[in-house]
Amino acid sequence: MAVKENDYSVMTLNLRFGLANDGDNSWENRKLLWPELLKRYPSSFLGIQESNHFQTKFLIQNLSDHHFIGWHNPSKERWQSNLIFYHKNWECVKNKHYFLTETPDVESKMPGSKWPRQCVIGLFQNASRRIIIANTHFDFTESIQEKSAAFVIRFLSEFPKDCPVIITGDFNSNPGGKAHSVFQTNGFAEVFDNHHSTTFHKFIGEATLDHIDWILYRGNIKVIRKKIIMDSFSGRYPSDHYPVMAVFQ
Repeated sequence: MAVKENDYSVMTLNLRFGLANDGDNSWENRKLLWPELLKRYPSSFLGIQESNHFQTKFLIQNLSDHHFIGWHNPSKERWQSNLIFYHKNWECVKNKHYFLTETPDVESKMPGSKWPRQCVIGLFQNASRRIIIANTHFDFTESIQEKSAAFVIRFLSEFPKDCPVIITGDFNSNPGGKAHSVFQTNGFAEVFDNHHSTTFHKFIGEATLDHIDWILYRGNIKVIRKKIIMDSFSGRYPSDHYPVMAVFQ
């Protein structure tokens, strides 16, 4: 997806937990596909979910033209970080890591949540342009997803209110549910806007009913292209999620 000089591209992708016992789809096999994926679909901003520390290190090596925020808890082997990689022609002027709970600065999880779910937010600037990017990963229960969406909205209130906002993430739910409704109520649209398809394919590459990876946006920006990247590489996929990409003007 070619990008003009004043436009910028955003990708969201769940890497798939690198310590999982995935056989032929283990990280050691899949990581060989990533350099070609990143070269084929260069992005100004990448929202990455479910990244183990060794996966984070691999991405840093293969995204040398990007900086990043969101690497958390490096002393815990099985930790999963939400990361935002941003091209070096942008400057991150403010960023913060949150847990999706009433105690967002303390490692914590909501009752009923399987994992300590997180959100990373950055304010980025390029010349006179500013954009807020948030990246998150929601739990599985709809009531918890709804509360998580409300937390993300609350956290965004700590950032400038006159900036466009883009939220990337694995929301573990389809648009149209309660979490999606919270975002809509607060002015967000989703880039596919009722034309949803498969984003979670379980390494099979077949159509499912799971469009759980979203790019939400609000403010004075316009979606000019979007794509669910269904490419395989020698019959294998980089993740059990498809990358989702949008270009904004």
